[in-house]
Amino acid sequence: MSSLTDRYVAATLRTVPAPRRAELAEELRASIADMIDDRTTGGQDHAAAEREVLTEMGRPEQLAARYSDRTLQLIGPRYYLVWWRVLRTLLTWIPAAVGVLTGLVTATVGDEPGRAVGAAISVALQTAVQVAFWVTLSFAVLERTRAPLGLPEWTVDQLPEETGDRQISQPDSVASVVFLLGTVAAIVWQHFQTWIGDGARLPVLDPALWSFWLPALIVVLLATVGLEVAKYRARRWTWPLVAVNALLNLAFAAPVVWLLRTDRLLNPELVDRFAWLRDGGAEDVARVAVVVTVVIAVWDVVDSAVKARRAGR
Repeated sequence: MSSLTDRYVAATLRTVPAPRRAELAEELRASIADMIDDRTTGGQDHAAAEREVLTEMGRPEQLAARYSDRTLQLIGPRYYLVWWRVLRTLLTWIPAAVGVLTGLVTATVGDEPGRAVGAAISVALQTAVQVAFWVTLSFAVLERTRAPLGLPEWTVDQLPEETGDRQISQPDSVASVVFLLGTVAAIVWQHFQTWIGDGARLPVLDPALWSFWLPALIVVLLATVGLEVAKYRARRWTWPLVAVNALLNLAFAAPVVWLLRTDRLLNPELVDRFAWLRDGGAEDVARVAVVVTVVIAVWDVVDSAVKARRAGR
């Protein structure tokens, strides 16, 4: 297990610009060692002296801000870290949940599937703005009234274990796996779920694709889950993982683009059912979906290559 000093230094340097980390790590360790020596010279136990020194130095995030010449003044230093934690947590799921719910209601209850995507995006953005505004306003009022939050004081026991040079975090890996498995579930769900007003089962994707293409795409998605696990165990992007990632993106994007361009992805009965799809809407959906698919695939490959290059330095 790493020492309290190692954990404190790692937590402090996590948000410091990479070019300055080595220099500041040496400086910070020397400062901590000197302060501990001052106490142990007077007869204090080393472990107790270390805890007192680190506690007096305060939260690693605040110390990192001073080292990086950053000011935590959006709300004020007293509540900034709590505000950012609350805001980030709420924005990760509330706008998305409200947007998805709005899209489903618009497409099914409102019988306006053509407006579903636009309505979902619009409501999600409005919700994000509302969440950011009211959370910020609440903390601004707390800052000015100096109302106590009753939060426990920071202690060294709250320091996370040192993660070393890990580039891939557990939350990111879990989120990716959940998204991939959710996509697989959605592909299967759309084939069996009744979602139109008369209760009839009308798959979104062409049922004929189950003879090969949909199982193949599911296999690619499950292989990508395996890539996420391998990436997490490797702790960072490596060039072999980048190559596998590029192949999996190509294996998924190429068939999807081809099916969209040849009008084979959507269920023909679905297109015939809705006038807006028959009157050119299907082509519009295909064009947008092609662009989105290509952009996501290219961005994912480029992003992994950039991270592998950084990890190799």
